[in-house]
Amino acid sequence: MAASVILPKRVPVMPLPGALLFPHALLPLYIFEPRYRKMLKHALAHHRMFCVALIKPHCTEWQSRADFFHIAGVGLIRACVERGDGTSNLILQGLERVRFRDFEQEAPFPVATIDSLESDSVPSVETEALATKVLELYSNLKNDGQRQLPPKVDRYLSDLSDPEMLADLVASTFVSDPLHRQRILEELSINQRLRLVIQYLREENGSAAA
Repeated sequence: MAASVILPKRVPVMPLPGALLFPHALLPLYIFEPRYRKMLKHALAHHRMFCVALIKPHCTEWQSRADFFHIAGVGLIRACVERGDGTSNLILQGLERVRFRDFEQEAPFPVATIDSLESDSVPSVETEALATKVLELYSNLKNDGQRQLPPKVDRYLSDLSDPEMLADLVASTFVSDPLHRQRILEELSINQRLRLVIQYLREENGSAAA
């Protein structure tokens, strides 16, 4: 489980348009901008971790800390391949939700001090019912030929052992609107997070997820 990883007090931040990182999810990234090449070098030399933060929709580029959300996902670099031209392809695995408390630097890339955000994970009959509904919607989407989670994850989720992971991975894979995903990322109540996943899947997929 990702929770066994001890997070550093401060991590680099990569603000991106449209991209979020959920716990347990895998995010492939192509690093080509000079400032993010420096960020990657910094991350690899320290804890192999950085945060992905969603740039606010009204911004085409971020200029300051006010231009991106301050609740984000921190991830661990699982694989990194540097190319001859200095660019890199990497796979980032989501670990935890975090809040940026402050920024130690903003240039050439942000470095934030972070606080972990714990989910409210008291299981209940309602949690099971909501998780069952999310699985049902996921099955519909999968059977309709839309995206599918990797087979190993698909098998893991089918036995309904972790409603929190279910909500996060389904949101990461099937909820397309970045602001909807950000709302789910910020929600610490697992029941409410499951409700949001159900709501957004229905809204975005119409009859396919009804």
